[in-house]
Amino acid sequence: MSDKHLSDLTFSSLGLHPLVMQGIEEAGFDRCTPIQAQTLPIALTGKDVAGQAQTGTGKTAAFLVALFQNLLSNPPPPTRSRTGIRAICIAPTRELAVQIYNDAEVLGRHTGLKIAVVFGGVDYDKQRRELEGGVDVLIGTPGRIIDYYKQHVYDMRHAQVAVLDEADRMFDLGFIADIRYILRRLPAAEHRQSMLFSATLSQRVLELAYEHMNSPELVQIEPEKITADRVRQVIYYPSMTEKLPLLLGLLRRHDARRTMVFVNTKRQAERLEDVLRANGINAQALSGDVPQKKRLKFLADFHAGDLAVLIATDVASRGLHIPDVSHVFNYDVPQDAADYVHRIGRTARAGASGDAITFACEEYAVALPDVEKYIGRKIPFEPITPDILAVDVVWPPRRAWEPRPGPGGRGRGGDRFGGRGGSGGGRDRDRGRSRGGDRDRPPRQGGPGGGLRPPQAGSGATAASAPAPIAVAAPETPRALQAETAVQGVSSPAETGGPGGGAAAEGTVRKRRRRRGGRGRGRGGAANGAAATAGDAAAPSGASEQVRARENKSVPLKKINPSLFFPLFFPYSSSATPSTDSNSSWRCGVADESGRRTP
Repeated sequence: MSDKHLSDLTFSSLGLHPLVMQGIEEAGFDRCTPIQAQTLPIALTGKDVAGQAQTGTGKTAAFLVALFQNLLSNPPPPTRSRTGIRAICIAPTRELAVQIYNDAEVLGRHTGLKIAVVFGGVDYDKQRRELEGGVDVLIGTPGRIIDYYKQHVYDMRHAQVAVLDEADRMFDLGFIADIRYILRRLPAAEHRQSMLFSATLSQRVLELAYEHMNSPELVQIEPEKITADRVRQVIYYPSMTEKLPLLLGLLRRHDARRTMVFVNTKRQAERLEDVLRANGINAQALSGDVPQKKRLKFLADFHAGDLAVLIATDVASRGLHIPDVSHVFNYDVPQDAADYVHRIGRTARAGASGDAITFACEEYAVALPDVEKYIGRKIPFEPITPDILAVDVVWPPRRAWEPRPGPGGRGRGGDRFGGRGGSGGGRDRDRGRSRGGDRDRPPRQGGPGGGLRPPQAGSGATAASAPAPIAVAAPETPRALQAETAVQGVSSPAETGGPGGGAAAEGTVRKRRRRRGGRGRGRGGAANGAAATAGDAAAPSGASEQVRARENKSVPLKKINPSLFFPLFFPYSSSATPSTDSNSSWRCGVADESGRRTP
């Protein structure tokens, strides 16, 4: 590895605190990289900085050195509480937060500052207890930082330094609202130092910087060279059926020892892992579905060289420093041009060289022009020859499809994957049975209205060809029912010989089972249920229209006085009133002295 990527400025000439300088020397750093040489002289004076440089050029060390120098040079205010933090560093992904924490432990080993990292997926209570014990430097992802802050585990009222790493990625992941939430609860911009670093700085990131930072100085190292010069880029144009044989052939040809393969979807990462393992290549997929402990273990194995191929989505393309990565494969062309820069930036770091190979298949080749426009150059391509393609590919069976948890969580009556439930759903089992119906119970004999079927001809009932209408009025008690039927001259079920006549003759009415849903809900309650039970009797013919309306669930509309709604249509015409002509047409006008209305 050459040292041409280093500048002539040394760390010893910057006048750093001895405790900070001791950690730098133990880390093996002597000379600054270009981004460090231009940002450290500004940041060490306490000014705000927004830095952009290529991947693998030492941006993390730049803001950590400035952070430790600020905290050691400026003591905390006397009003700071035990749980008050002095510096905060926000990263978009868990892996990047862990890497920043590891670098901070090395560089700040002798500073005496307490450093903590918080992120989702693991050790919730352990991280909480660590924060409650008091922390000087807090590193983490936005979600977990806000979670503990809202629980008053720590406070940010006396923070002296704030750092945003890979801020453009936070925009892509939808964290910008969380970032604004955190920045607005820090001290004012003029009372803290703010630093922002990324390999790609978009206009919206710069707007955020100038909104929440105190006149930051923009430092850009070779912005026209977005990708590193030591990355050898090449592109192939395979068909969909040639992608896997091409990947296997290239991995075998290059004797992959420490290789990263980037894909666009989690399903594709899992499929690649199965195929590579079936063909004798030690590979592991790293995606958002993998538990956090396993993700950290996979990264540790890849760092140690125990894992030959790491398959990842863009979650691992930001900021991770993995030394000696020889090859990076873009199995899918990224749909965001900036992701291409960060993907190939995993190789050729700190002055080393590496290869970046991209597959432009028919599905994702549409994004290639945007990538080439973004990096400012055409990617050289190579033809696919038969000797490159692997011919002895072992195709393992595909994994059984497993529904992933939906964004809505478990719904009422749904399964554990967030789908909509059937008839057995509900907050409790009893309620679920009432909705789905008791399967052991015989079917009810009733029509749409919910009552018993009317007596049919030839069944011992009155010789009426049409079914007798059901009474609309619903008494509350059986005695009231008998009294009302006697007054109206309606025969009781016992007299007509209809179903349930015996119960009615004895002065009792079978109570209707109340349903929680379905027809008739909320339209009379128990009164309608009692009326429906007594519906076998004949009712006066005048009630037939009302019965049919109730059975068809049609509610007759009442005639509405138009004058009630007239001010809504003419709010500014106090003298305008609706016409009351026979045709009920709407008119407006102004009344004259005689009372006549003029249009």
